[in-house]
Amino acid sequence: MNDVSNPSALKSDEDWRRELTPERYRIMRMHGTERAFTGPWLDEKRSGLYACAACAAPLFTSDAKYESGSGWPSFFRPVAPGSIAEHEDRSHFMRRVEIRCARCDSHLGHVFPDGPRPTGLRYCTNGTALDFRPAEET
Repeated sequence: MNDVSNPSALKSDEDWRRELTPERYRIMRMHGTERAFTGPWLDEKRSGLYACAACAAPLFTSDAKYESGSGWPSFFRPVAPGSIAEHEDRSHFMRRVEIRCARCDSHLGHVFPDGPRPTGLRYCTNGTALDFRPAEET
């Protein structure tokens, strides 16, 4: 039985392919990544909200964004508890913590324990997996 609160459960792979650009599909549904320093939002400085590019769920705010030097947009906390789901990732001969949109299960990136205070976390995201809404539009 499908979970109606989870858009991923209601959509087939074919639906996701149709709705997302090929690059977003590769990153968000196939757990890919964009090359460092190539994705959108890395240099974005305006106040606003970063949302899931697949389902529009709010994920991060600009006040939690910081320059990590990693080449990907980085945040030290999600917008709210429960907005980000964490999953163990053992791909590429590494052990990491993958982050996904809790609403639609789309791959966003990874979280690392080398971020700034107050959390000490670095939510390293693929900019392609995010949409940005400036504060004046929210």
